[in-house]
Amino acid sequence: MSLETLRNRLVERLAPVETWRPELIAARSDFDLNPQAMRTAKELRPAAVLIPVVARPEGATVLLTRRADTLARHTGQIAFPGGRLDPGENAVQAALREADEEVALNPSAVEVLGLSDAYETGTGFLVTPVIGWLREAPVTTPSPDEVAEVFETPWDFLMDAANHRRDFYDMDEGLRRWFWAMPWGERYIWGVTAGILKALHVRLYGDEPAPDAAADEDAA
Repeated sequence: MSLETLRNRLVERLAPVETWRPELIAARSDFDLNPQAMRTAKELRPAAVLIPVVARPEGATVLLTRRADTLARHTGQIAFPGGRLDPGENAVQAALREADEEVALNPSAVEVLGLSDAYETGTGFLVTPVIGWLREAPVTTPSPDEVAEVFETPWDFLMDAANHRRDFYDMDEGLRRWFWAMPWGERYIWGVTAGILKALHVRLYGDEPAPDAAADEDAA
């Protein structure tokens, strides 16, 4: 798929930015693979992430980060630039601000193409993925307090369903928690980040049969 064809597909399939509302209902969530899990009773906290698609001549890539090892939570995990909305912000403003703060990605270098499906996390956030198009390779500088590394992963790899797998870990309560994972080389892309990418894949390229975690458990 050419870069222009990909960009056109994104514009066609993504939700326009003006459709964003703080009270959006999550279309995807951590609970899709874990219907037995207890949801938080609290009101979901609005957040946004930027999915920067870099239009490199050799093929599109997605810019990702590895969280700093000094953070209190989600240490070392693969993530998109993003975070909570500040008062008065919309999802696009928050995603661009966070990308600037975390990796010094200049907002003027990002063409915002639209929004993917709102995603509910198991920790009580309602995350809006904002898709940005970068026509040139970005110059980034990770904030040492938040980001250990900035890297790019090929778009074709992330959007190939053959690279999407359901992994799990067993919790102390004896429950098994399932999650999407997209291992790429030595980097393990999983959890919310992989779930958002999976939802983007379905939005762009069509749905697929609902996952059967019980069948996966039997096969494990």
